Amino acid sequence: MKILFTKNIDPSIISKELGEDILVDCVEVIKTNPIMISPFDLKNYSLIFTSVNGVTAFFKNRFRPNEDFTAKNYNKIYCVGEKTKRELRKHGFGTFKVLKNAETLSRFIIGKCQHEQFLHFCGNLAINVLDKDLPLQNIKYKKVTIYNTEEINPVITEKYHAAVFFSPSGVRSFAKRNSLEGMKLFSIGETTSGELRTYTQEEIFTSEENTLSSIFALIRKEIKSRI
Repeated sequence: MKILFTKNIDPSIISKELGEDILVDCVEVIKTNPIMISPFDLKNYSLIFTSVNGVTAFFKNRFRPNEDFTAKNYNKIYCVGEKTKRELRKHGFGTFKVLKNAETLSRFIIGKCQHEQFLHFCGNLAINVLDKDLPLQNIKYKKVTIYNTEEINPVITEKYHAAVFFSPSGVRSFAKRNSLEGMKLFSIGETTSGELRTYTQEEIFTSEENTLSSIFALIRKEIKSRI
């Protein structure tokens, strides 16, 4: 059994999670670089982060949220995914709300946060769920692009029984020069699965959470039990 992971993952983690009888190759299909901008006043804004890269670039640009809820102009922080939440915690900040994907976050904001105004710190290829949905509900929302995602578009000549995808941009990068047919397709979250469905009719196995542990559990369930 051979599996392609479309991002680099520590081999010791793979071995621990999947054992030695599954062969795994890791190939990066995208790369990201922070964009340096001048930090500005965040007063009166709620902040949205939908990726670890967004958090990393935010703090590289020396932004500093005010998370003191007793202050007049504090910043609520909303994020997508546990990994993004953990990255915020590394920098000393918590989160007001953590949702599993952008669609769920959009529904939460529309239902409960109508009177807030939002800044979304994201990449140049961020999906357009929030900027499509929120303005239609007269919610003040603005994207702040603080990192670039570049699709590498590698040619994969090796044959694999399965491939694992981690982002819509990773799907696009892979699919531009490679076929998705004839493989089991694993996806970390529904947003990535939605992108896969635009390229293939193959069955897609979607992790329940946007975490490595969730995707590994899914692989063990769907593949390892059949070996």
